[in-house]
Amino acid sequence: MPLQNRVTPSGDIVATPHRGMFTGNRGIIHDPATKTLTRRWAGKAWLTCVCEFRGRRREVMGGRSWTELFFLDEATALAAGHRPCFFCRRDEAQRFRSAWEEGNGVAHARAAEIDAVLHGERLDGRNKRLHALPMPWRQLPDGAILQQAAKSFLTVRGKAMEWSPAGYREAPNPLEDAMLLTPPSTLRALSAGYRPLLHPTAMEPTE
Repeated sequence: MPLQNRVTPSGDIVATPHRGMFTGNRGIIHDPATKTLTRRWAGKAWLTCVCEFRGRRREVMGGRSWTELFFLDEATALAAGHRPCFFCRRDEAQRFRSAWEEGNGVAHARAAEIDAVLHGERLDGRNKRLHALPMPWRQLPDGAILQQAAKSFLTVRGKAMEWSPAGYREAPNPLEDAMLLTPPSTLRALSAGYRPLLHPTAMEPTE
């Protein structure tokens, strides 16, 4: 039976056999004896990490270290409120910080300062915070994710792609009343040039 460790764009953590392109964490949020979640986060630093780093191997939820979570792609992780890890993804994290600073009009932002802003943008109490679109959805930068009628949609090349744990497919209907899942400060980083890694089905959608 799959573990409950796969993150959706809305930030929920679900059980599915699909693993995706990235791992990451929100601190220690599981019981290693049962390999079940005890909470949804343990701090403001929500990270996106590579699945393989310097040949190190980890047993998923095997100890009292960080809880391994998994994401379809980086756009999914960003929508959920995560950011690149400065340890295993240093180059990407530096590029994200530079774009985040440019997009949000700040300088010399520390990781903890970015985390504090994201924490306020990703949560509404204990629920995922939704945001109004700052522009028509077709003008959003590639990698933004929207929600409409409890479904998530990636924007790429002016098109909407419906998200699923297995990948993306072309959206059958226009997004009339969609809300923004990607935190606004992250959206501004995308507009400033940060390019998240997308699942291959974003360009070659499934049927």
